[in-house]
Amino acid sequence: MDACDKCGNPQIIINRKQSGQMLCQDCFIEFIQEKVLKDIRRQKLIEKGDKVLVALSGGKDSVMLLHILNNLKKRRIIDIVAVTIDEGISGYREHGVSIATQNAEMLGIKHRIVSFKDYIGGTIDEIMKNSSDRNACTYCGVFRRWILNQVAREEGATKIATGHNLDDEAQSIMMNYLEGNIQNLTRIGVRSESSYEGFTVKIKPLREIPEKETALYALACDLPVHLAGCPYAGDSFRAKIGTFLKQISQEHPTIMYSTLRGFDKIKPVLKEEFSQKGSMGVCEECGEPAAGKFCKACSFRKLWK
Repeated sequence: MDACDKCGNPQIIINRKQSGQMLCQDCFIEFIQEKVLKDIRRQKLIEKGDKVLVALSGGKDSVMLLHILNNLKKRRIIDIVAVTIDEGISGYREHGVSIATQNAEMLGIKHRIVSFKDYIGGTIDEIMKNSSDRNACTYCGVFRRWILNQVAREEGATKIATGHNLDDEAQSIMMNYLEGNIQNLTRIGVRSESSYEGFTVKIKPLREIPEKETALYALACDLPVHLAGCPYAGDSFRAKIGTFLKQISQEHPTIMYSTLRGFDKIKPVLKEEFSQKGSMGVCEECGEPAAGKFCKACSFRKLWK
C-alpha cells in the first residue's frame, strides 16, 4: 500500500511524477513552503530589511506567494505591501479584487487596489473596443508592469514579487523562442534588474513550482482563491503554448524543468550577445525607463486614446 515518503501516512494527496515522491497533505504543505523559502535563500531574492511589493491578483499563485512570504514578515525579516491591479474586465475582475482583499486582511497586510482607469485613463474593456491589431494580453502585460513599477516607488518597495510559476516561465521561454524575440529572452529569469535607478527589482519565488502544485497547495491550505480564467486569455498564443506543454508533460513529466534548466544555462550567453547596448533613457511622457522617446506603455496609450 502506498504511503507518504516522509511520514508514512497512507492518505496520499500527490505523486510528484517528476521526482517519484509521494506526499500526504501536511508533508506536501511543508515541502512546498520549505522549497520556496530555500529557493529565495539560494538565489538571494530577498534580503533582511526588504520591503516587498506583492502583486496580488487573488489567483492561486499570488495568494500562495503572499501566505508563504508572510512567514518572513512574521519573523520580521521583511515588510510586505500587497497591490491588486483592477484592469477593468467586467464580470471577472471584481471577484478577484474581493478575494485579494480577503487574503490581505486575513494576514494583516497593507493592501492597495489600483486601476487601469486611474493610471492610464481607461479599462482593458475600453481599450479592446478600440483595438483590432493586438490582443488584450499584450496591452495588459505592458500596463501592469508599468503600474507595478510606479506603485513600488510610491510605497518605497525594494522588491516586486510576482506569482509566476514553472508553467508560466516555460511558456514564456517557448513563446519568445518560437517568435524569435531574443531581446525578451534576455530579460526572462528569476530576478529582473536594470541599471536605471527608478527600476525596482522583480523576483519570482514560485518559478520552480508547477502550476498543478500551486493549485493543490491552495486547496490543501484551504486558501480563498479566484479560480476563474481571464476571458481574454483563452485564444492567446500563451494559452496555446500552455496546452502544448501540458500535453507533452503527460509522457515527459520533467519537460518543463528541463526547459527551465536549459534556458538558464544559455541565458548568460544570450545576454552577452544580444542585450541592448548603451544606456537606457527615460520616457518623455512619464519618466519611466525607455529605449526610445517614449516607453511602451505610453506608446500604447497614444494608440488607443
